[in-house]
Amino acid sequence: MTAHFDDLETRSADARVAGQLQALNANLARNGLDPLDDLSGLTALPVLRKSELSERQKAAPPFGGLPVANVAHIFQSPGPIYEPGGTSHDWWRMGRFLCAAGIGRGDIVQNCFGYHLTPAGMIFENGARAVGAAVVPAGTGQTELQARAAHDIGVTAYAGTPDYLKIILDKAEAMGLALKITKAAVGGGALFPSLRQEYADRGISCLQSYATADLGNIAYETAAMEGMIVDEHVIVEIVTPGTGTPVAPGEVGEVVVTTLNPDYPLVRFATGDLSAVLPGLSPCGRTNMRIKGWMGRADQTTKIKGMFVRPEQVAALVDKHDEIVKARVIATRDGEMDAMTVQIEATGGDAGAYASSVADLLKLKGKIEVVAPGALPKDGLVIEDQRKYD
Repeated sequence: MTAHFDDLETRSADARVAGQLQALNANLARNGLDPLDDLSGLTALPVLRKSELSERQKAAPPFGGLPVANVAHIFQSPGPIYEPGGTSHDWWRMGRFLCAAGIGRGDIVQNCFGYHLTPAGMIFENGARAVGAAVVPAGTGQTELQARAAHDIGVTAYAGTPDYLKIILDKAEAMGLALKITKAAVGGGALFPSLRQEYADRGISCLQSYATADLGNIAYETAAMEGMIVDEHVIVEIVTPGTGTPVAPGEVGEVVVTTLNPDYPLVRFATGDLSAVLPGLSPCGRTNMRIKGWMGRADQTTKIKGMFVRPEQVAALVDKHDEIVKARVIATRDGEMDAMTVQIEATGGDAGAYASSVADLLKLKGKIEVVAPGALPKDGLVIEDQRKYD
């Protein structure tokens, strides 16, 4: 097995930018948009959110009028949102991750991702085919049968959520069945360090990917286990939640992805997830940008005094005053009543004017605290709920 999936993973930064810009402009043309002179021009284009995509699909089913091509499957995600799927070589780009996890020819992968309506099972099966591995399309549930099949077939690798592998391993142990699984490619949930260590203690190397039903693989771990390598056929931006404005390098923000897949050319699709760019290059030899992995949800919508406060409203507050750098809404309790404090990072300004804007844009009144630039945490939160519910 080769160390890397292809030469794209180790190309120079200049070659990557040139290749991505060419593919991006082709996809912009498919969407009826003008070409860009450089990748930084993406920030001027609107962000597409899942709620908007769902509404567009209701108006123009099934894909909201997007230029979708070569559809082999149609999937459904909560919303509902409908996603196309293809069957061409590594359509979902999961082969890169499986290669990084050491899975390839000679391996038999027990694929425990779901196949019913959702694309996860197909995503990993397509990736396994790209690296030459055989697949047991196990799906979810029926753990005793899963353990028996893994033993009888001689499964060497697992694909599925992080915790389900332990259930299979424990069931096999209880049944007196020795398994040959030494590799695991997981996603769709948190891989806690203690669980990864338990797998290592059982002789299983476990790596995780970051993928979505809409976009396929976005980023993936390698044996170096230093952040996640961004896939070669997506462009990832980290923006202030509720906006399309990039955060400073290293700050936490919402993951916005532009896919270079010509069959489903999503432009600036907001995942609703939080992450941050990890500086430097991976010791594994792959040269693309790294992110820190999944760091929570960017949709921090919170109900205060019976009213929803959304990140987009906080962004509108920042945009209304040139001197405001960033803002943070904090929900607390004052006795048995909700209370709201709005911390505003600004170079001066009138607190009274800010209070008026808060009442106008957030539809609520609250305490205003003006703080110096750089004083607010760089954790991606624009709405922080400090109320205790236990």
